[in-house]
Amino acid sequence: MTATKGRRQRHPQAPSEKSERRRHQARRAIFAVCLTLLAAALAALGTWQVQRLAWKRELIARVEERVHAAPVPAPARADWDKVNAGDDEYRRVTAAGTLANDKETLVYASTALGPGYWVMTPLTLADGTSILVNRGFVPVERRDPASRRADVPGPLVITGLMRMTEPKGSLLQSNDVVADRWYSRDVEAIAAKRDVGAVAPFFIDADATPNPGGLPVGGLTIIHFPNNHLVYAVTWYGLAAMVLVLLLFILRAEIGRSHRE
Repeated sequence: MTATKGRRQRHPQAPSEKSERRRHQARRAIFAVCLTLLAAALAALGTWQVQRLAWKRELIARVEERVHAAPVPAPARADWDKVNAGDDEYRRVTAAGTLANDKETLVYASTALGPGYWVMTPLTLADGTSILVNRGFVPVERRDPASRRADVPGPLVITGLMRMTEPKGSLLQSNDVVADRWYSRDVEAIAAKRDVGAVAPFFIDADATPNPGGLPVGGLTIIHFPNNHLVYAVTWYGLAAMVLVLLLFILRAEIGRSHRE
């Protein structure tokens, strides 16, 4: 009677233990699949960073070549619609015309010379169109044109680097067009504010050629492209390797468990 009762108590437990093992194996399998997908995703991110590294190195080489090349004439109005950052940013160019000093705009700048302003001045070309020129930097105490301006007589030739417009403002502050406070070199907005007319969709950072009176100070363009892609690639690949090690450990444990059972 007692033995029969014992057998009756064990019969319900066997299916329960078997079901629990199956659930455990299913959870392990799902976890293993998730780890595999995670490792694949991390490896893909590493590969993407390797591709970005190649792109960044090519960009740096291309810009270096442009910066040190002989200057070429700035694009004429007929070619303005073809201008783009990939083909033209930091290209050395020249432009001949007359500075409209009465329409200059000050754009806040923080440079190696301290805080102050970029002096953005329209250069009126022979065909009546204009190119906005960043003539250079002036300190805060010399923002008033009367304190520094020495008129440049007649037409002149500006040499510098082509730069793309910087619409709306900086990362931290937006341009206040109404109050005439500028934090980025937004060509279209500045031209509209100063009633410039037909203006190129880019501006020129003037080179270090001295201006009369010493101000503005040109040639302060900083060309720097952060290139941390190799570090990022190693990090992603390292994380992928760690996930694979964990996956291997789990699979070996599961195989050992199966053998013991």
